Amino acid sequence: MGHGLPVELNCLDGPVSTIDFESARRRMVERQIAARGITSPRVLEAFLEVPRHLFVPPEQRVYAYQDGPLSIGLGQTISQPYIVAYMTDKLALQGDEKVLEIGTGSGYQAAILSLLASEVHTIERHPELAELAGRVLEGLGYDNIIIHQGDGTQGLPEQAPFQAVIVTAAAPLVPPPLLDQLAEGGRLIMPVGGRGGQLLQLYRREGGEIRREDLTPVAFVPLIGEHG
Repeated sequence: MGHGLPVELNCLDGPVSTIDFESARRRMVERQIAARGITSPRVLEAFLEVPRHLFVPPEQRVYAYQDGPLSIGLGQTISQPYIVAYMTDKLALQGDEKVLEIGTGSGYQAAILSLLASEVHTIERHPELAELAGRVLEGLGYDNIIIHQGDGTQGLPEQAPFQAVIVTAAAPLVPPPLLDQLAEGGRLIMPVGGRGGQLLQLYRREGGEIRREDLTPVAFVPLIGEHG
């Protein structure tokens, strides 16, 4: 798609600008992610490789590498790059894992995960977003991602267990099916709390028990579903 080359866009303030997305992506990784303490070479390389601007609506592409979330329609967002990196880093992926993502959204997080794991299953409740993300991911050649449309709070029992689970929307509690589908030694990361704000939490299954670690305050859209 030539996404490493300068691309002409109509900016919202009127004039046409030429943006070098590759340079913008490099600055994003250096200033927003590495400078805030994410040091894993594999994670940093994944963020350098995935063209974030192709996962946002055309009118938002000029803002794709800025330090904040962006709307992708239907009340959903693509998270701040640092938060995507932080959650990804906490999963400590080695490359051979089967990962479950709840909330496909734009498909950007799934693309990042696909470079760090063996297989990614991602669930989106909005058919329009699932279809759009699928087209983008297929067009970019990410062939180890399987998109499922439905209630993410149920997980995917037919594909369990998962070595990593990432939930990109918030609920008062972690849906029990997601914990049940976590493999021994696996990790689950999710924002937990109400609409006023949440706490990012990391869960580990160790020796048949679930251990929780509280990480950092965040603000995510609500998780909708039977267990949301």
